[in-house]
Amino acid sequence: MALEYNKSSLSACTSILIGKKATVDGSTIIGRNEDAKASWPKHFVIHDHKEFTDEQKFVSKANDFQMDLPKIRYKYSATPEWTFKEGLFEEDGFNEYGVGMSATESAYSNQRVLGVDPLVENGIGEEAMITVVLPYVKTAREGVLLLGKIIEKYGTCETNGVLFSDQDEVWYFESGSGHYWVAQRIPDDSYAVVANQLAIQEIDFDDTDNFLYQSDIKEFVEKNHLNLKPKTFNFREIFGTQDLSDEIYSTPRVWWGQQQFSGKTDESPESEDLAFIKKSNRLLSVDDAQDYLSSHYQKTEFDPLNESKNNKRYRPISLAKTQESHVLQIRPGMAPEIACVQWVAMGVASQSIYVPFYLGMTDTPEEYKLGELPYDSESAYWTYKLAGVLLDGHYQELGKEFQAKQKEINITLRKKLHDFDQAALSKDDEELPNYLTEASFEMSKISLDGYKELIAQLITDSTDFSPLNFKTDMNL
Repeated sequence: MALEYNKSSLSACTSILIGKKATVDGSTIIGRNEDAKASWPKHFVIHDHKEFTDEQKFVSKANDFQMDLPKIRYKYSATPEWTFKEGLFEEDGFNEYGVGMSATESAYSNQRVLGVDPLVENGIGEEAMITVVLPYVKTAREGVLLLGKIIEKYGTCETNGVLFSDQDEVWYFESGSGHYWVAQRIPDDSYAVVANQLAIQEIDFDDTDNFLYQSDIKEFVEKNHLNLKPKTFNFREIFGTQDLSDEIYSTPRVWWGQQQFSGKTDESPESEDLAFIKKSNRLLSVDDAQDYLSSHYQKTEFDPLNESKNNKRYRPISLAKTQESHVLQIRPGMAPEIACVQWVAMGVASQSIYVPFYLGMTDTPEEYKLGELPYDSESAYWTYKLAGVLLDGHYQELGKEFQAKQKEINITLRKKLHDFDQAALSKDDEELPNYLTEASFEMSKISLDGYKELIAQLITDSTDFSPLNFKTDMNL
């Protein structure tokens, strides 16, 4: 079925990054909601390691961006679109060296900057970034440098933030104009949440352990008189925007995450001065990352599920237009094949399940490679979406039942993952790939089977909600 769809005009996401000393188990964690359109299926695939004899070239179907690629492509996972008509949009994954990448967090640059370094129509964009970067790097830092090199050479067609991680480091990369970019390492004891704004603040040009950047960005800014506060170099203020749309659309999501992780403050949800890097008031877990990406201002007047007058004031984090949500967790003290877990929630995060998949698996379940338009009952994407659709009209009546099933499945998956971890550590190199594949498939089946049971119950319970209902006299 041919459908017109320009994702780049719709993409709007929320991201989280957590350093290894800020987590309860020493994991590095990055995660993001891929938000674009309410009905637009995603797949989940594994690309095998390949060594080509001929030169490889990438050509984008989205904007004709082109670049040469190395002959060796590392194995990597990805969540591409169901149709490649408008491009790949592979979005997130791990490669065989245990590098995690999520692209992108869409953002905006101000007109002063774009007036002197405009976006490049056929430069690299979100659609291509995973495909041309992730399979060709061995560390998170290498990922930052490769993407920066590509933007310097070819330009970029969008303002974006990109997440990188490995077992030791977490990096956040931002492009601020057609050719200029910066990146900051998230301190090991800290976290960051980002929501459709340029987020990085003060750049320390002498600290290359924690900051990377386009080599002449300082000269570019000075030459074009872009810095309104020349005694500092605040990337967000120089390159970003500060307007009403930020205050209503973006900053409340950052405020919400910081209130959850660092404790309640008097800061306003609409503040333009929220810090990029924060320390939490406790050690964080993968559950915290997933809960944040699944949240919608619960227990506040801003929750869309409440009846308050402010329930639609701010854009929630978990959104009806989420195609998929992912959390990339890298645990310490294990080989990458076991350490790296890609938690994938198809559809709306708050109505779905984050299913754990090992980097070391050789394939993905068939249900994750299915799903087009319209609805397909065999597709993982559509299974989770259907459950949410059945819930949407009757949250008050069906919400507790829905949440109870989610909790039951989540507990089972965590127990299974723990058991599989222990067994995997004793497998040799020959046994391990098949074992991790079977383990990942089993966890996927547990979740899908649980949701099919939930769907059956929701349909049954919904039969009495019809507007044609009437209290019937049983004697007639």
